[in-house]
Amino acid sequence: MKLLCAECAEWILSRTRRSAIRTLWAFITWGALVLSRAEEPLVLWYERPATNWVEALPVGNGSLGGMIFGGTTHERVQFNESTLWLGDEIEMGSYQPFGDLWISWRHVAPSDYRRELDLDEGVVHISYRDGGTTFQREIFCSYPDSVMVMSFIADRPSAYSGTVRLTDAHHATIRADGQRITAVGRLTNGLDYMSAVYVVSEGGSSTTREDSIVIQGADRVTLLLAAGTSFVNDPMKHWRGEHPSARVLDRLQAAVRKSVTALKAVHVADYQRLFGRVSLDLGPGHPNWPTDRRLAAYKEGHPDPGLEALLFQYGRYLLISSSRPGGLPANLQGIWNEDLKPAWYSGYTCDINLEMNYWPAELTGLSECHEPLFRWIRNMSIVYKRSKDPRVKTPKGRGWTTYSTLNPMGGASRWAIHHPGSAWLVQHLWLHYVFTQDLEFLRTLAYPAIKEVVEFWEDRLVPGPNGTLITPDGWSPEHGPVLVNGKIVIREGDRTPHPGVSYDQQIVWDLFSNFIEASAILGVDSEYRSRITALRSQLLGPKVGRWGQLQEWMEDVDDPKDRHRHLSHLFALHPGRQISPLTTPDLAQAARVSLEARGDISTGWSTAWKINLWARLHDGARAHRLLQLQLQRCILPNLFNSHPPFQIDGNFGATSGIAEMLLQSHLGEIHLLPALPPAWPNGRVSGLRARGGFEVDIVWQHGKVTRFRIRSKHPQSVRVRVNGEVRTVVSESI
Repeated sequence: MKLLCAECAEWILSRTRRSAIRTLWAFITWGALVLSRAEEPLVLWYERPATNWVEALPVGNGSLGGMIFGGTTHERVQFNESTLWLGDEIEMGSYQPFGDLWISWRHVAPSDYRRELDLDEGVVHISYRDGGTTFQREIFCSYPDSVMVMSFIADRPSAYSGTVRLTDAHHATIRADGQRITAVGRLTNGLDYMSAVYVVSEGGSSTTREDSIVIQGADRVTLLLAAGTSFVNDPMKHWRGEHPSARVLDRLQAAVRKSVTALKAVHVADYQRLFGRVSLDLGPGHPNWPTDRRLAAYKEGHPDPGLEALLFQYGRYLLISSSRPGGLPANLQGIWNEDLKPAWYSGYTCDINLEMNYWPAELTGLSECHEPLFRWIRNMSIVYKRSKDPRVKTPKGRGWTTYSTLNPMGGASRWAIHHPGSAWLVQHLWLHYVFTQDLEFLRTLAYPAIKEVVEFWEDRLVPGPNGTLITPDGWSPEHGPVLVNGKIVIREGDRTPHPGVSYDQQIVWDLFSNFIEASAILGVDSEYRSRITALRSQLLGPKVGRWGQLQEWMEDVDDPKDRHRHLSHLFALHPGRQISPLTTPDLAQAARVSLEARGDISTGWSTAWKINLWARLHDGARAHRLLQLQLQRCILPNLFNSHPPFQIDGNFGATSGIAEMLLQSHLGEIHLLPALPPAWPNGRVSGLRARGGFEVDIVWQHGKVTRFRIRSKHPQSVRVRVNGEVRTVVSESI
């Protein structure tokens, strides 16, 4: 019997040790009651390499992303960098694939194959045997070191012989020199870009060809990949900076000076600082089944609460991997894209999709991942306040508005003006404050941004029926009522302006409410606060229509047979706070009627929104049914969400929806298990966040809370709704 090499033994030991630490921590925290069964590993795993892109496993550090196929004789790593965009401040362009790294090994008949993504570490592991040799591979994207690391080890020397090749999606100049291959190019919009891979082979020999490096008889191989562009995330610098070559090569050289062990340790520590904040157990599943088999069984109706918890944590993994401070926000595909002409440009669509990307950020302990969106909002305010486009010109030069779909620089598809977009976006600034209680953030960033959008809407509101105030020219994304042969018909894609559209009215109510609270907290603008309070009281509010529905338009023209994917007129239920079964039961019932009429079957992201909406209606069984439908109809083999095609918003929406089923805090109290479905009778969650700066842990059995803990930086009183009762408790110190 062959002995494992030191690296292989270390790999196995580290995984055993990590599992033991997690179990010990669970025991210390929750006691033997919760440990009645072993905790499932948070792993996506497969028994064969990926054969197509939606089977590959994603890695990312917020800007550099890769799709790992896991081939044995031929490995493909398709990679992206978040700033590689066509377009500019005017033209939309599209997000572009960067290139591919190809690794070919001279294997004969690989067997005992396993490919996995470990969500605990943020690392892809691949293992197999060939010719009596065990091969191990680890791949991760490091945020601290700004590189992708690929480590190839084996349990016998001289096991690796093959070729490493770098290709580019845009006809770059590719050269191999010594241990390095570089690709240098320029897009048609003048954006310079560069990718580079450094090949470190221990033992054996390597030779350089024109665009590749050939390895012969190496004991171990490490590949380090870096990429960058001349994009600068600053409209005042016109989005351009220096050529990326020096920056990319400096990153590689710094990484080369470190061991793989050191690179991995720093990556795992940085990643787990975020990911490890929340744990979730919804009940037993089938972790011993490969993920694709597990998903197929779920689609056939086999329950798997463990898979549902895995999807929750996968959404958190994807947000950490695609949105980190200093970078761009996660786009329609996060940072992963292989298409030169991606669907909907892989852009930022502000009538639901971009906002949905960030619904889990505060709820699930990932506030830092929210930062790129805040910076992008600031940038868009600069771009659109200086725009000469008459369609986005503000009435009195105050505030700003945009088109519905944008690129990182503000360039737009021009498909539709989306006046409430800026108001919906600045809701995220308010949410960051209420979850974190960061007064400096509220004072310096959130409040000024919210106030200028309030001023925009103060200038736009017009008199409506019965002394109300209405928005003059809105639409309900992404359809509208039109007159055909004397009959009103709801038409897909219609953008005809209508006054008093419910979507607009609800977003403006939310905006004004956030401003009023922020102004009072900061003790500023008291006279203006009074004015906005008065304006809010005059806003045309949600209306119940002729068949009991929540009206989508000011006129009662909703079609009960309308199955449109957008649920824009339910903004007030989620992500807003104007409608709730606890505060406005009649309107909540009307929202339920509208949801019932829309039906359950829809696109991936729409299904995810419905999970959140049913959770806000406190209907756990229906919310869970929508989660089941998403997994059965909208989830791809690598657990990416499909619109179709792949859109990452549905992943983030599902994570948010599961969190909303377990914890809500938008009504001034912490509501434990507001929409717990019968399918999760026993479980536990720790680390969810509540408004007011609270962290919440819950244990439940037979559908009832048996234990909970609420923590904050300083002890404070808080109202808690638990098992049908409301009580006041004092939080523990963190």
